[in-house]
This record gives sequence, C-alpha cells and structure tokens, in this order.
Amino acid sequence: MSNRALQFGGLAVAGGVGYYLYNAGGDPKVAEKKLEADAHKLSASIRNDLPGKGKEYEKKGEALTASAGREFDRASAEAKAKLAEAEAKAKEVGHKASKEVNGAIDKFDKTVENEASKAKSGISSWFGGK
Repeated sequence: MSNRALQFGGLAVAGGVGYYLYNAGGDPKVAEKKLEADAHKLSASIRNDLPGKGKEYEKKGEALTASAGREFDRASAEAKAKLAEAEAKAKEVGHKASKEVNGAIDKFDKTVENEASKAKSGISSWFGGK
C-alpha cells in the first residue's frame, strides 16, 4: 500500500473511533458496546438480505442461462442450415464440373478416334489396303 492509502485508512479509523467516543460521552467502554451493537445490526441486516437476494440472483442466473442456451441453439441451427446450403451448392458445382469434364473427355476421345482412323487409312494405303 502507498503512504497515501495508509493515511486515509488511519484517518477513517480515527474518525470512527472519535464518532463512537463522542456519542458515548467520552467513555471508551460505552463506545465499545455501541460499536458492537452497530456491528451486530449490520451483520443481521446483511444476513437477512442475503437469503432473499440469493434466490433472486439464482432466478436471474437461471434466466440468463436459459437465454444463453436458446441463443446458442439458434446460432447452431443457423450454422447447420448454412452448412447444408453450402454442401448442396458444392454438390451442384461438382455435378456441373463433372459434366463439363466428361464432355471435354468425350470430345477429346472423338478427336483422337477421328485422327487415328485417318492415320490408319493413310498407313494402310501405303501397303495397298483400302
């Protein structure tokens, strides 16, 4: 702690002691009894408030938990829907690409077959074939 914090803490304690001594008429024993009585009242007040507040906070916590659960479920469902949509699009693109690739392969095969048949007829004409 810094010196300043210690000074303020000491000042607060001295002020509290002075308050109780002044109210007790300068008698330290009476001031001590009043301090104990005030501490007991404060403790009882806190104990009385806490059980009610505990239930209130518990209900608020349950409500927040339920709300967070609903939000998580909504976000999860939304993500699953987007994933399914993306998978469907990928599948569609895959089918289109497959068709294009197969078309290109078929075109290449036809070209190769045509060229092969031309070459075959050219070679067989050398040897007297038809």
